[in-house]
Amino acid sequence: MNRIEERLQKLKSEQKKAFITYMTAGLPDFEQTKAIIRTQESAGTDIIELGVPFSDPVADGPVIQNASYRAICQGVTLQGVLDMMGELRSEGVNIPIVFMMYYNTVLHYGVEKFVNACITAGVDGLIIPDLPKEEQDEIRKYLDTQEQAPILIQLVSPVSKERIPEIVKDARGFIYCVSSMGVTGQASSFHRTIVEYLESVKEASKIPVMMGFGICTAADLEPMKHTIDGAIVGSHFIRLMEEHNYDLDAVRDYCETFKRELNQ
Repeated sequence: MNRIEERLQKLKSEQKKAFITYMTAGLPDFEQTKAIIRTQESAGTDIIELGVPFSDPVADGPVIQNASYRAICQGVTLQGVLDMMGELRSEGVNIPIVFMMYYNTVLHYGVEKFVNACITAGVDGLIIPDLPKEEQDEIRKYLDTQEQAPILIQLVSPVSKERIPEIVKDARGFIYCVSSMGVTGQASSFHRTIVEYLESVKEASKIPVMMGFGICTAADLEPMKHTIDGAIVGSHFIRLMEEHNYDLDAVRDYCETFKRELNQ
């Protein structure tokens, strides 16, 4: 059982929901990225998705695309993100961290080399939106044979339908439910049958179900709050940090408020 599973098990025992954020690695720089992660850990964020910058992030909207582009322009690389992760773990940061990335980055680095590097750096999970369940055998060959390897988080969408049971079968960590059609950051434009869709995923899944895409505040989740096990905030969190010039007090206030309201 890795950090993700331990955290979610603890939340279940406390009858609490998970608050998960997304941030782009290397913005505004690596030292401030580490400071933001430490601030979130102390503020009660449960899991952090750390975006590895990529030139063509097809699942992401303009906010995350722009953040990824700026990070690349600053020289942020996968190796740099891995090195930063290793520093965080050596400094005592224990919050579960998931790399959100695209498969070309893994292929370019080398699949086996990448998995081994993640183990060394203390990466807990991977979200790879352009790697469907049917094409995961190559990386799973290395993930499933090493005890300390990160777990591969599965994504489902409103159009997954009959594929949902197969996608969630043998999944670990949590199921990432994409709440709307299209890319990230669409301002709560949730799919019209969102509750029915989430209920179908919840029924099929043996592990926690998280909802992401288009979430800004805990109030956005009211219609489906009793169905999901937690929420993922990405584009809004990035905008908030940019608007406050990555001020740590603003980060802390947002995370503490969202986590509190999510569990009221």
